[in-house]
Amino acid sequence: MSLSRRTVLSFALACLPGLAAAQSVFTADGAAIRGYDPVAYFTEGRPVQGDPGMALQWGGARWQFATEANRALFEGNPAAYAPQFGGYCAWAVSRGYTAPIDPEAWKVVDGKLYLNYSKGVQRQWEADVPGNIAKAEANWPRLGG
Repeated sequence: MSLSRRTVLSFALACLPGLAAAQSVFTADGAAIRGYDPVAYFTEGRPVQGDPGMALQWGGARWQFATEANRALFEGNPAAYAPQFGGYCAWAVSRGYTAPIDPEAWKVVDGKLYLNYSKGVQRQWEADVPGNIAKAEANWPRLGG
């Protein structure tokens, strides 16, 4: 059976919304943020190791939480707590590639969580936070978003 170019193009365009929703999430051993609780960055202002027994699946990754309350907050609005750029290093994404993160190298900016490869890389990223976020947002669609 032969399909016309128009049929193939129509099918591809119809699939685009679903493809755009599938984003890459950085995991280590299947756990997002290396098992740290994404909500704790907002509620406690610090990284807190999550409990594997209090995990849930979202976005193709396992998210771990320190408390049931944090799990419930995440479950109610995961996009509000999940790190930007799939949890990859924000500095690396601003430079056009992905890199793993250190959960201790983080910053919440305008209500969004950004992670970095290390505290040293984080200092470089913090030299121009708005500029680096803008560059990363421009790069992210081709890298995994």
